[in-house]
Amino acid sequence: MTTEVPTKAITSTQRIYDAVCELHALEQVVTRETVAELTGLKLTVVDDRLGALVDDEKIKRVLRGVYVPVEQHPPARAISKSVLPDGMVMIEIGDEVLHLTPREDRALALVQSGAATQAVAIESSRQTSILVAEMAAELQRIKRENTALKAHKEDARQLGLGV
Repeated sequence: MTTEVPTKAITSTQRIYDAVCELHALEQVVTRETVAELTGLKLTVVDDRLGALVDDEKIKRVLRGVYVPVEQHPPARAISKSVLPDGMVMIEIGDEVLHLTPREDRALALVQSGAATQAVAIESSRQTSILVAEMAAELQRIKRENTALKAHKEDARQLGLGV
């Protein structure tokens, strides 16, 4: 006598999410067609489930009809750093504790500075893009006003001369 363990059926949403992740990991372009081909599901089902996965923020559209999985990290843990009286440094990340010599602490700070610099550069670029877009819109508004003003002056000049 054998006992069969019932297996839980994989939903179409999970199949499609797995296909998106697999295709992305293989550096393939993920489209509705490639997902349908890999899963064997109809395009209508694929379209519906891709939309649901986008709404659930599990995947995102990078271009029209091209998808990538959203990186999902575990929840952040509490982090603290203490400089001990003897110069040693204790870093606590969740339940993990690191005891570093002053030299190790400086080396860690050096490698971490790249991430901090990158974050500053990304934010600076974002702020610059916003400012450039606002300035471009303002310049377009000024150009439209200038063109209208020139046309108005030309009309007034022509009326005054009787042309």
